[in-house]
This record gives sequence, structure tokens and C-alpha cells, in this order.
Amino acid sequence: MGWTAADIPDQHGRTALVTGANGGLGLVTAKQLAAKGAHVVMAVRNQKKAAAAVDQIRATVPDASLELVALDLSSQASVKQAADTVLAAHDRLDLLVNNAGVMAIAEARTVDGFEMQFGVDHLGHWTLTALLLPALLRTPGSRIVTVTSTARNTGRPVDVANPHLRGRYGAWRAYGQAKLANYHFGLGLQRELERAGAGTASLIAHPGMANTDLQTASVAGSGGGASQRFGVFMAELTGMSPDDGALPQLRAATDPAANGGEFYGPRFVTSGAPVRRPVLRRIGMDRAISKLWQVSERETGVALDVHAPTLD
Repeated sequence: MGWTAADIPDQHGRTALVTGANGGLGLVTAKQLAAKGAHVVMAVRNQKKAAAAVDQIRATVPDASLELVALDLSSQASVKQAADTVLAAHDRLDLLVNNAGVMAIAEARTVDGFEMQFGVDHLGHWTLTALLLPALLRTPGSRIVTVTSTARNTGRPVDVANPHLRGRYGAWRAYGQAKLANYHFGLGLQRELERAGAGTASLIAHPGMANTDLQTASVAGSGGGASQRFGVFMAELTGMSPDDGALPQLRAATDPAANGGEFYGPRFVTSGAPVRRPVLRRIGMDRAISKLWQVSERETGVALDVHAPTLD
């Protein structure tokens, strides 16, 4: 038998923040953590959908401890406001799941001028993580889980001179770059945490092929692109359920045996029970991570300052 949601240990007394918790893998992640007793901060852009998600969770977990925070990852101002709201309410944070994202949409820019996929999937989470680090570092055993994708294998490391792919945009090219950035971010963050002697751990996960609303949103965001429609077809035909697709990030987030720098995904790459996967593409990784840090700090104006934890 593989690892299942039944293996999630008791989460009472723990606070978790999940981005994109109003649907798909984020909703499942929030529901499973709440079912195990965690107080879950649902950081969501669409507050109407968020309210519906709260009702959906409470239909099966009546005593769920839930909190809504408005978060639009395409706006650095919104990210900063969300972080301020969370820090005002919580001086400690046990878990941050960087789950939200957009996939293979038509070329668009965030309000800050970033390419939308890189801006939402990576730069928004960069700033959120950086600003929430004080609460995470104060919390013994805290974890940060960043969700990547098998599409990272098609991505190229960020180009310092053209991170927003101006003149070179392709929907899947941009998505591959963004998901490779997620991969490098999770691994690079773990190195920074280790250097600082921090107890917080950074892990990465990918869901494989999961049949969620991400595919249909991709079709809408691409104007009905053929490859995006094919993705919906394949997800419906062979994809795992959202409940199963969320298991790798739930295992990375909660398995007591999981360690910083580890990578969790389905046993058979696109399907199967969640297992620890090897960290590949190591050649050139140090340089790619350094470039990602340079670009992320330059574009957002936010430094990711990891320091030794101060415990009360």
C-alpha cells in the first residue's frame, strides 16, 4: 500500500497557508490539512470562489478551522498586503504550500509588467515566501512546499537579460520556464536555510497528470488553444483525481520522514502513489539558481533574507 491521506499525522495546533486553495489541488490540500486539525489560511484571489470552497470543505469537515486571505499573485502589492494580514494575525507559521499557478495561457503581463506565468507561478510566491519567512523561522519544524510540474523538463533556466520572454513568448515555453523556476526555487531555498542553520525545511512536489480545473483554465486563458484542449482530453482520459494528485504535496508537507531538499511526485511520473523522486538536472543547477535569485530580487525589489531563527 502506498502513502495516502490517512497517513497524514495529526495537525492540531499547526497553522498552514495554502495558495490557490479555492479549487483543484489547493482545495484538496486545504481540506485534508483541516480534516487533520490544522488551522488553514486559504490565500485566494477570487473571494467568491473562496467562500464556496469554505462551504465545500465544511460540508465534509464541519469543524474545519479556516481563514480567508485575499491574495492575487499577479500583483506584488496584493502579495505584500496578504503577507501583512497573515503576519498581523499569526506570529508563527508551520506550513506554507506554494500551490497556485496558471498554465500555458496567451501572452499577458501582470500589473507590475511581469510575464504572467513567471509572475504568478514564481515571482508572486517568491515575495510571499520572503515576507512570511520570519513567522516560518520562528516555528520549529516548519516547512515550505513549492509545487512544480513535469513541464519543468521542457523549461530553460531564466534568462537574466530577458526573464519575461519579450519577443520569444510561447505558452508552453513560458510555463516550462515558470515550473523550472519553482523547482530551482525550492532547492535553492533549502540551501539558504541550511547555510543559515534554520530549522525550516524547503521541499518540492509535483502532481503528475491530475484532472483539475487548471486544464480548463488553460484552455480559457489561451483562447482555446489546440494543445491546451488536448491537455484537457488527456487529463480526463488518464489523469488522476484531484484527491490523488494532491498527495505528493501533502506528503512533502506532513510526512515526518520527509526532509528539506527532497522532491515528491507520483511513483510512475504521471500517476501512482506519492514517493520521493530523485533530484535530476544537477549540471548547471548552481548557476541557474544564482540567476533565478538575481532576477527575482531585481524584478520584485524583495530580498529573500534567511537568517538564524529566533524562537520565543
